[in-house]
Amino acid sequence: MTVFRDFNFKLLVIEKLMYWDETLTPVFSLKKHMRERGIEDLDAYVEENELEYTILDEARTYFEELDIPAELLATVEELTFDGGHQVFMECAPVWDGEDDLFDVRCLDDLDLLPTLKLFTGKRELEHMLPGALEILAARGIATR
Repeated sequence: MTVFRDFNFKLLVIEKLMYWDETLTPVFSLKKHMRERGIEDLDAYVEENELEYTILDEARTYFEELDIPAELLATVEELTFDGGHQVFMECAPVWDGEDDLFDVRCLDDLDLLPTLKLFTGKRELEHMLPGALEILAARGIATR
């Protein structure tokens, strides 16, 4: 099993493979997952339990336990950080993007992506992780 050190970095990889490329399946839907547990109104559930600014345990567990085969990781040539990612909405369905909930904390997981060539969202990344652009440049990974 591939182990990621930074959960939020893993989410970027999941966004690319599951929601963009559709090669990591099945596609996770928090609404469907919660309906199977008897929760029909996800937004009401989040508000009633004061979970607006957190990653729901059900999503965190699913994505933490999700194994991404090395063969799929080797297909990732580009990663993007964007506050509107589907994976973020699956984790925190009423998240407003106004905090650091999904900030990347380290780039140790770059070793898992041997063909990564481009990281889009360089301003956001540099804000989250000062010095990150130099790390990417040293690995030959372009940014925009």
